[in-house]
Amino acid sequence: MLQTTVLQTSVIAIHKLNHTFGKGILQKPVLIDINLEIKPGEIVILTGPSGSGKTTLLTLIGALRGMQHGSLKVLNQELNGASQRKLMQVRNQIGFIFQSHNLLKCLTAWENVAMSLKLHHSIPPLERRHKATAMLHAVGLADRVDYYPETLSGGQKQRVAIARALVSQPQLILADEPTAALDKQSGRDIVELMQKLAKEQACAILLVTHDNRILDIADRIIYMEDGRLADPPTLT
Repeated sequence: MLQTTVLQTSVIAIHKLNHTFGKGILQKPVLIDINLEIKPGEIVILTGPSGSGKTTLLTLIGALRGMQHGSLKVLNQELNGASQRKLMQVRNQIGFIFQSHNLLKCLTAWENVAMSLKLHHSIPPLERRHKATAMLHAVGLADRVDYYPETLSGGQKQRVAIARALVSQPQLILADEPTAALDKQSGRDIVELMQKLAKEQACAILLVTHDNRILDIADRIIYMEDGRLADPPTLT
């Protein structure tokens, strides 16, 4: 089983995390004795079979699901037993990218990106627009700033979602199958863009994927099977 030493400087530090679904005789272990550390600036890919617990782990790290057993520190904040206010504070410091980009149809590209900045009350509205527009330029959408999602391609929508995740300069990005709905070239462009911008901003990335075409962007690949972190299967 894969284990790591937990350090205070980690962006993510997990020790003996266990999680179950259901109650009583229907209770089923989903995550078993998870130990994991991810450092600042590190790009880590989490892979493994469908149903192995990858997305559950991602939602726990993102403070989107309540902790049950063990220790889970994100940005030096312990999530086990944390108040809803503390969990919200942690979520506001994370950039989320999902397979479904979750853009608001009634907002333009820059307005969707600026939504992340509304959580930071010290940033005035004009500066939000400037930052959102600048990030859309960085992801190659300088000519789509005022376009609505329905007029954008799948790859362009995902670029908007990435811009939204990065615009507040988070210390951590969590991505769940960000290339699953994209063709080979669009998927490649997306992950290389994530890699470039994340390294420039010195944030950590944890990316869940089944896409073997993008494994080479990772500093480290971890494998999950049946709720446990394990050594990846050897190819024969």
